[in-house]
Amino acid sequence: MQGPLRAPALAAVHEVLAALVREVRAPREAFDGSRLDRRDPALIAKVLPLLRALNRHYLHLSVQGSEHLGAVAGEPVLFVGNHNGGIMGPDLSCTLATLWEQRGVHAPLHPLAHDFAMRQLAPLGRLLQRLGAVRASQDNARRVLTSGASALVYPGGDLEAYRHFRRRDEIVLGRRSGFVRLVQETGVPIVPIVAHGAHRSAVIFSEGVVLARLLRLAHWGRLARFPLALALPWGVAVGPWLPYLPLPFPVRLRVLPPERIARTADPDAARERIAARMQAALCELAAEARHG
Repeated sequence: MQGPLRAPALAAVHEVLAALVREVRAPREAFDGSRLDRRDPALIAKVLPLLRALNRHYLHLSVQGSEHLGAVAGEPVLFVGNHNGGIMGPDLSCTLATLWEQRGVHAPLHPLAHDFAMRQLAPLGRLLQRLGAVRASQDNARRVLTSGASALVYPGGDLEAYRHFRRRDEIVLGRRSGFVRLVQETGVPIVPIVAHGAHRSAVIFSEGVVLARLLRLAHWGRLARFPLALALPWGVAVGPWLPYLPLPFPVRLRVLPPERIARTADPDAARERIAARMQAALCELAAEARHG
């Protein structure tokens, strides 16, 4: 890490750790993971130098298509990403830092976060709320967009985040069309953001479909996968919630042109069209990576 970036990055680490300690020590009270009013632009501004340094010097992030963000500046947007690498996949930090830098930390942006963080780990959930996170649900996404804010969603969820390593260059949205119905209802544009390289942060060698069934994860954890992966520093990382150190492979992001979906359009057909656009972009990014 270069000298000019070291001090702001270390200050950001200190700020995040201090904020987490404060949340742990906070008086016990009912935690509402659906609140939108706890987003803290000042904390985001302090965290951004750390993410900027990690993205530039560890993940060698490159971003294409940022001009498309300017086309929707000042209006609520549903940003749709492809999910990679599970709990520590670097696609989220790369995407959030890019959006914060391009749109400004004061522009309201709410990533939709899984129940594990927003329900099972209240101190972590409270910290994530200060970074804008809100519990993932159709109702919460609707509240975000109708309030004039933007949302970041990963429709593929665990199906995509924990896909086998050999499928690392695939878009996996399944049959999830709720995000399409949401923009049809609210009238906001969709802006897909495709990440390549983030699914190499760990080597998932088993998606753990059978294990997830045996553990009844869908019933109590809203998960259909219990992955097994080769990951630092554990060697073998077991399950969907074990933090790990992402491998330092370069990450490429491509922001695709905005799309507005008519209320009368078929949601499943629209989902397939968006998935096809994202898949074409991912294939191109993979080809670029192979050829240097």
